[in-house]
Amino acid sequence: MVSVTVSENATTQTKFKYGLELKTTAISEPTSEQSLVKIQATSLNHRDLWILKGMYPGIVLGSVLGSDAVAYIIKNPSSQLSLGQRVVINPSIGWIADERGPETKLAILGLLPCPGTLTEEPIAIHHDDIVPCPPHLSDAEAACLPIAGVTAYRALFTKALVKKGEHVLITGIGGGVALFALQFAVAVGAHVYVTSSSPQKIQKAIALGAVGGVNYKDENCVGELKKLLGKNLLSAVIDGAGGPLYSAYPRMMRDGGIVANYGQTADVSGVRFNMAYVLKNIDIKGCTMGSRKEFREMVKFVDEHKIHPVVSQVWNGLNNDSIDQAYASMINGEQFGKLVIQFGNQSNSPKL
Repeated sequence: MVSVTVSENATTQTKFKYGLELKTTAISEPTSEQSLVKIQATSLNHRDLWILKGMYPGIVLGSVLGSDAVAYIIKNPSSQLSLGQRVVINPSIGWIADERGPETKLAILGLLPCPGTLTEEPIAIHHDDIVPCPPHLSDAEAACLPIAGVTAYRALFTKALVKKGEHVLITGIGGGVALFALQFAVAVGAHVYVTSSSPQKIQKAIALGAVGGVNYKDENCVGELKKLLGKNLLSAVIDGAGGPLYSAYPRMMRDGGIVANYGQTADVSGVRFNMAYVLKNIDIKGCTMGSRKEFREMVKFVDEHKIHPVVSQVWNGLNNDSIDQAYASMINGEQFGKLVIQFGNQSNSPKL
């Protein structure tokens, strides 16, 4: 059984500052506060790519990558969970419930000393970070939930306070966080608008419930968005890009509107906060991951609204080919939804 580790001696074709190496790793024995879980599927995040590029803090060679997982409990279940139960794993370690931010230093699965989820070896996880998996989800869908789901949930509800009937802009549709934000906002009855450089992705977003969308590369994208809004004003912007549209947002937002920013991937401009924001009492709020409490709330929300995460592509088996292909797909940026690798036993019950 193998794990995907951060290495200077890559065995895959995917090579940046650091490489990927598939090798056998040790099995961790659970403490009395942990369960041992066998992972069935995991999904990739851009965080995994940033680590390889050396653009992420605290990189430790030998770390097992991967932060998302659906798994079965194979040893030492808690009083609330049973042996063989299918679960999803909270990726945020050290953040319990404070809405303002982590109570202690935040750690995330996928970098030592935390375990990673791109592994066939069982891993030990604290009982409180294991949540029953909604039964309507497939393994591939469930593997998409953790990082993107909790980030979108916190950005949308904790930070941007989105409610039924409000008008919300979600930028960069097609990425995991943006798609969850779209699905969550639609589920509560908000009116959602999106941006993308791909007309095909905008049409897919409309099929998921968006009112409409604009191509952010078009010179008149702001005018087109105003046409879509009509007399309405945005209560919130859920943004993972930064970029030049920040100068235009106040003209389209209600007084007291909120911009929740969870990333700045645009090549230029970054985030601009000027007097237009001040005069309209518009807040810009940074958003990274979420607490254990928010993770549990997010999974409950997905269960209650029977939301199906958008899966772009699935690979079966943890091997050099599946890793190379999945990372290449993420690098190309053409996916609409999450990239998933399934491994281990794929039946409805684990081999214990």
